Amino acid sequence: MTSRGAFLNKTYNAYAHRKIPGEDIELTHVGPGTPGGEYLRRFWHPVIYMEELTDVPVATRILGEDLVVFQDFSGQLGVLEANCPHGGHSLEFGSVCERGIRCRHGWLIDVDGTILEIPGEPGNYPLEDRQFHGAYATHEAAGAVFVYMGPPDKKPPFPVFDSWVRPGYHIVAGPRYDYSCNWLQIAENAQDPVHTAFLHTIVSGAQFTEEFGVVPELDYIETPLGLAYVATRRVGDNVWLRMVDSVLPNLMMVSPVWEDGKEIHPFDGPMMSRWIVPRDDRTTLQVEFRHVSNEQEVTPHWWANRVGMPGQMPDNRTYEQRQREPGDFDAQIAQRPIAVHGLEHLATSDRGVILFRQQLRRGIQAVREGREPDGLLKQSASVIPTYANDTVIRLPEADTPGEDKLLMKETGLRLAKEYLKNPPLMG
Repeated sequence: MTSRGAFLNKTYNAYAHRKIPGEDIELTHVGPGTPGGEYLRRFWHPVIYMEELTDVPVATRILGEDLVVFQDFSGQLGVLEANCPHGGHSLEFGSVCERGIRCRHGWLIDVDGTILEIPGEPGNYPLEDRQFHGAYATHEAAGAVFVYMGPPDKKPPFPVFDSWVRPGYHIVAGPRYDYSCNWLQIAENAQDPVHTAFLHTIVSGAQFTEEFGVVPELDYIETPLGLAYVATRRVGDNVWLRMVDSVLPNLMMVSPVWEDGKEIHPFDGPMMSRWIVPRDDRTTLQVEFRHVSNEQEVTPHWWANRVGMPGQMPDNRTYEQRQREPGDFDAQIAQRPIAVHGLEHLATSDRGVILFRQQLRRGIQAVREGREPDGLLKQSASVIPTYANDTVIRLPEADTPGEDKLLMKETGLRLAKEYLKNPPLMG
C-alpha cells in the first residue's frame, strides 16, 4: 500500500503539498521479481500483429524485459530474450532462418531457445547440447502473437471467449499504440463509467453519442473472471443498460460506443477487446481487437476499417486542440507517468476503480502464496463467458425522479445478475 499525501484544509496552501507520496509499487511495478510483475506473468499477453512480422526480427519490450519477436521461414513463431547468449549482441540485428534465428556472430537459436549451431567450434565445445537461450511460449490468435512469460509448469490454456467465437461476427485487428504512462491508470479506466459523461461528452463534445452526456445510475458486479460496471440511463420511455468488462488482469471488453438507447434491443455483446500490456513501469502497449458483424450496417464501416476513435490514442492534434477536446490518451498520460494513489480522494463513483484494485491485490497475493490467481482459464477448450453489452428495454418513467433513479438501478442490476446466471453469448 502507498502512503498518503497531506490533506489540505486551508486555501492557498499548495506549499503543504510539495512532498509527493511514493508509488503504489505492488500494483504499478511490472519487472521480473516484482509482485505485480510475477502476477501479470501468469497470463497470456498480445505483443504484435502477425502482419507486422517480415523477414527481419522485431525488437520489443514487455513487462520490463527486452525481447525479439520473429517468424522463421518454416512458420514457427519465436519470442526470445533480445541479447544473444554468445556475446550479448542484440538479436534484433540477427538473421531469420529456415529454422530459428542466427545472431551476427553465427550462433543459430531455435524458437524454443535450443542452440542449434555454434559455428567455428569443435564438436566437443563445452556448452554444446547443454546451454539454452531464453525463450517464451507463443500462441497465434486473431492475427496476433500472444506470449506467456511465466513459469513454464504454470502455463494456462489460451483463453477462448464467447465473444470471440460469436456466430455472425469476426475479429479484426485494430490500432496498436503506445502510451507514455503506467498500465494501471489505463486499465482501471474501464471501471470509471462517469468519465464517459464528462470527458467524452460534456468536456470534449460528443465523441460517442450525445446520450453518453447523462451521468448514469451505477452499480458493479464481480464476474467469474473480473469485474463489470452496470450503468443505466433513461432515454425517453427506454432504459439503456451498459456493461463494460474488466477481465483480469489487463483485458477490457467494451460495449458499442455508437449506442444511443433509442431503439429497444437485447444484449448485443462487446465492440472491442483491448489488452493493456505493460512495456515497463512507465510505458504501455495497447493491442486492440474489434468485433465486427458479418451483416451490413450492424457495426459502422469505420470500425471495420480500423479507423481510430478521436482522443483515444496518440494523434497529430495540436496541444491546444488536445486541451480543448481531450480524450482518454490525454487524461491518462497527464496523471503522471505513474499515477500517485496517495494523492487521490476517491469518491463513491470510483467504487469500480477501488474494486478492480482489490481484485488485483488478491491475485498478487495468491501468486505470492503459491496459489492460482483468479481469472486463469483452468481447462483447455473451455469457452469463457463475457458480459460487455448494451441492452435497451422499454420501461416508462416512475412517478418521481428519486423513484426513477432507484427503478433504473434495480433494473440494471437485475439484468446483470440474469446475464451472469445465463450468459447470452454462450447460448
